[in-house]
Amino acid sequence: MKSWPVQDAKARFSELLETCIAEGPQIVTKRGAEAAVLVSIEEWQRAKAGNGRSFKELMLTDEARFDLDIPKRGQFLHRDPPNFDD
Repeated sequence: MKSWPVQDAKARFSELLETCIAEGPQIVTKRGAEAAVLVSIEEWQRAKAGNGRSFKELMLTDEARFDLDIPKRGQFLHRDPPNFDD
């Protein structure tokens, strides 16, 4: 992903847009720090159509995100602790 300082992004917006369409997302920096990303409309629509929920909504839901296979208690053999009194 190419990085564009905000001054260059403003001055050469048409080039930024064409590069985004041809090569993919482009980062815009402000004072050296990443500030924004320009993506094509196709990529934006694909991202929005993903699951219909925002990342925040996904993280706050009480639905399971994956299944854990947790064994029932007592299923495995236990060893006796070592006797250090001998």
